[in-house]
Amino acid sequence: MSVRVGILSTARINRLVIAPARESDKVEITAVASRDAKRARAYAQEWGIERAYGSYEELLADPEIDAIYNPLPNSMHVEWSIRGLEAGKHVLCEKPLSRHPEDVERVFDVAEREGVMLTEAFMYRHNPQTARLVELVRGGAVGEVRVVRAAFSFTITDEANIRLAADLEGGALMDVGCYCVSGSRLIAGEPRRVYGIGVWERGVDTVFTGTLEFPGDVIAQFDCGFRLPNRDELEVLGTEGSLFLDDPWHCRRPVIELRRDDAVEKIVLEPVDSYRLELENLADTILGEAEPLLDREESVAQARGIEALYRSAESGAAVSL
Repeated sequence: MSVRVGILSTARINRLVIAPARESDKVEITAVASRDAKRARAYAQEWGIERAYGSYEELLADPEIDAIYNPLPNSMHVEWSIRGLEAGKHVLCEKPLSRHPEDVERVFDVAEREGVMLTEAFMYRHNPQTARLVELVRGGAVGEVRVVRAAFSFTITDEANIRLAADLEGGALMDVGCYCVSGSRLIAGEPRRVYGIGVWERGVDTVFTGTLEFPGDVIAQFDCGFRLPNRDELEVLGTEGSLFLDDPWHCRRPVIELRRDDAVEKIVLEPVDSYRLELENLADTILGEAEPLLDREESVAQARGIEALYRSAESGAAVSL
């Protein structure tokens, strides 16, 4: 049995979900919706999707859709995830679910009330490279963790890009910095204090740096942005060495460098599509064969960290959690 998924919108990121879904026998992209019926039909024809709807409401009303993928702009994540849940659909919502912890709590409350599942789409968390990194850290490969360093950036050349739209809750921290926060938390737990600094244009942060202080004297530092070169890195530094990932978020070239005793050991893993694994975790959870990798506790904590970083950047002072 495969889980039938409908997609809300014709967002560009959809291509990363549609292709791996075709390679899985656990999920099937059955429908797509747009606020423009003609666009929906053209998109469905282009990607070989069976059904096209001229509104999101029409898709949610389809009784043969089991779940929805919500890749809408950040400002629409909460509203349309709730609408999907209230329509009896399971929901995979693109990251970040929200920057407001209370909104994340509210969406999960609806999911629990309706008896359907909700999970946040941090695809890198599903990749074996990420699992291997955590295994190495927990196994003491670098001794006691002291510093986590992360980066994720690229250059936006189209000033109409929705990532630069304040009313859609754009911004570098929301778009790419959230990975850095997530990765730091995965390694070090939950921060007890954060400090953020941002460069703002048109009401959104186009460059953002953050420092997170964790229990056990662990410090994480990250930078992200839209006015910087293409960069994506994650490094865990311990008392006896470090673990370095040159492709921690996309996981297209999964290699972990263990740097210790003046030597570098490259731990090479087989590439696996993170989006496929994410979709299959969704399907397995719906079918009662697994638990969601990213649950309520994880998503609320993630939103709490993002909110605190924004509050710090706005106030100019460190924020305790």
